[in-house]
Amino acid sequence: MISWIPLVAETDLDTIVERSHQTPCVLFKHSTTCSISAMAKARLERNWSFSTQEVAAYYLDLLAYRPISAKIAARFNVHHESPQLLLVVNGACTYDASHLDITVDELRSELPISTK
Repeated sequence: MISWIPLVAETDLDTIVERSHQTPCVLFKHSTTCSISAMAKARLERNWSFSTQEVAAYYLDLLAYRPISAKIAARFNVHHESPQLLLVVNGACTYDASHLDITVDELRSELPISTK
């Protein structure tokens, strides 16, 4: 099961960048009214096998916090998608996926060796 950390303020991005120097951080951008987004979230939750020490998982409700999504795109130099999964390691986005390309197996292959 994923221990989601709600992403609710722009300052949370600073926390994620700082934390990513010790623990890889995942940001999942979710539209609560989109069936594809719900499917991607359910697949992540069903197949998640990481502890909170291995990967910190952040959750952004796009409908409630749309401005934060724009800040994520600018800060990590990624195109906005929904749903979207970003992996942040050492302060930078090292991987992003959207829609049905979001899988735990693909995320695992992108993680630093020490967390695989």
